[in-house]
Amino acid sequence: MPPSDRRIWDHPILVFERGKKVRFFFEGVEVEAYEGESVAAALYAIGIDVFSYSAKLGRPRGPFCMIGKCSSCFMIVDGVPNTRTCVELVRDGMRVERQRGLAPIPSTTPPEGAEEEVLEADVLVIGGGPAGLSAALEAASYGLDVVLVDEHFRLGGQLVKQTHKFFGSKELFGGLRGFQIAEVMSEKLSKMSNVRVLLRSVAYGVFRGGWVGIASRNKLYRVRPRAVVVASGASEQYLAFPGNDLPGVMGAGGAQTLMNEFGVRPGEKALVVGSGNVGLIVSYQLLQAGVKVVAILEIMPSIGGWFVHAAKVRRYGVPIMTSHTISAAWGSERVEGATIVKVDERFNPIPGSERDVECDLILISVGLAPDARLLAQARAVMRWVPELGGPVPLRTIDLETSVPNMYVAGDASGIEEATSAMIEGRIAALSIVSKLAEGRRGVEAAEKAKKLVDFLWNEYRTSPLLSRARRGKEKATVSHEEMEKLRREFPPAASFG
Repeated sequence: MPPSDRRIWDHPILVFERGKKVRFFFEGVEVEAYEGESVAAALYAIGIDVFSYSAKLGRPRGPFCMIGKCSSCFMIVDGVPNTRTCVELVRDGMRVERQRGLAPIPSTTPPEGAEEEVLEADVLVIGGGPAGLSAALEAASYGLDVVLVDEHFRLGGQLVKQTHKFFGSKELFGGLRGFQIAEVMSEKLSKMSNVRVLLRSVAYGVFRGGWVGIASRNKLYRVRPRAVVVASGASEQYLAFPGNDLPGVMGAGGAQTLMNEFGVRPGEKALVVGSGNVGLIVSYQLLQAGVKVVAILEIMPSIGGWFVHAAKVRRYGVPIMTSHTISAAWGSERVEGATIVKVDERFNPIPGSERDVECDLILISVGLAPDARLLAQARAVMRWVPELGGPVPLRTIDLETSVPNMYVAGDASGIEEATSAMIEGRIAALSIVSKLAEGRRGVEAAEKAKKLVDFLWNEYRTSPLLSRARRGKEKATVSHEEMEKLRREFPPAASFG
């Protein structure tokens, strides 16, 4: 068992208030963790890099996304295979084992004490990140009954690991750091008696009759809402190169989760691939956590993120190498180094420009993909929009999809950024209120939604920094008349109302 402890005990911004010690067994050996840590974070903190071995070649696998959207952290927990250890909290006496090859098929017998509950709600919000929190708060403020579902064990989504201050007005949380915004919004929500929050729960399907299936650890829910807001966020993109499956190759967001949510240092020397805002921000956060950043690689001839974020890391002497990419990672059971290469104007590697660098961490920050699977399963009309990261549902200006009364907001609607997500969440909720609320409240909500739409499109998205996302959102937005035509031509699998 490695003696190292990668936990961060001193940070310039964050204070990690760790709970009491928890003892559990990793492959028969008793190990210590802290209450509130995930299994993946606790193991990584004590130097465990390999969580499983691949089915065909038996290659080692380590954590990648750390938010439950990939299979890299699958382990056997208390006899249950394919457990997503990044969203599984540690508890006394639990038994954790590495998964080797194909996992055994578990029993189909429902767990002891499993229950089923039928819920009815005005609004079901799927996803507890910036868009979902904003939608739930807005809908609940008008008196609607809201059910909010999230896979994680705490609300906030990507906000909980953002340490930088947000720009904008006070109404848009300008001046607050991301994790502070999550705390403010979660606190407001906890005081609303008409909101029910289901954490560690997965919305697994939309069914005829306007039902949504939700599974938690020991309970199944059948929810019949009058309207749905899908704010399921996004997943990190992979990058193809030899050795990209080694432990230590991690998504930028995965490293942020380890550092800023659990206070665990993801490595000692990091190579960051991608100079968009996420790549630049995570590089600065690595420095804050005491990790050396050997370089930031960018395959394009210029950086992709905002100058203010690039300036921060450059002040620390971190080189941003444009027209460069990674060609290979190497190591035995963890990354030990990487080979980088310069590319020409066609992005082809230039022979002779290869260079080896020592690192134990390679962060991939080459974009996100919208998590719109539930919308596709409901047979919402989808369109591939490169500017938005992949397939997204077509929607009206008020964010209603071709599934009646099913709305989309945030990165599930196309990759943008957190402030846009919060605005979209509010627009979706206000559009629902304008339909469901009676009298003056409905009229007021419609007027408020119209103002937010105008602000989003005619002020906020006019920034050159959001031009790519704006082009994508324009491609995915159709008129109400065109949406009605699409519904007749491609009937959805369900409708709500």
